[in-house]
Amino acid sequence: MANASKSIISKSKIAKQKCSEIKILELSNKVEDHQNQLLQEVTNLADKRLVIITEINATHKRDLYALIDASGPNFKNTYLNSIIASLEEQIQLFESISKDTNDKAILKLVLQYLPEQYKLLRETERIKKQIF
Repeated sequence: MANASKSIISKSKIAKQKCSEIKILELSNKVEDHQNQLLQEVTNLADKRLVIITEINATHKRDLYALIDASGPNFKNTYLNSIIASLEEQIQLFESISKDTNDKAILKLVLQYLPEQYKLLRETERIKKQIF
């Protein structure tokens, strides 16, 4: 979960640097803020349980390189597709975690963040439809 959040944060930062479209900038800010909160919660939970969070894996790095290489209208499409895929991945992780655990702290985290993940996914899909 932490790696997925780190990747989404990085994608949002790239979008804020490369894109001037207001809707995408606003979305990037929302997504980044939400992911920073989630990452903080996951990190706190991991620290309490003495779990080490590793760096972003190779798959997420390829996504970041694709964003860095994209430009103009292609960047907007690449960014939105990438964020949609990442949010869907996180939602699947949340749903999988909620099915596989009875840990109250983890379930509380899932219940707190899963609805917002769906909301951000719907907003991202709506913006993509508006722009393209």
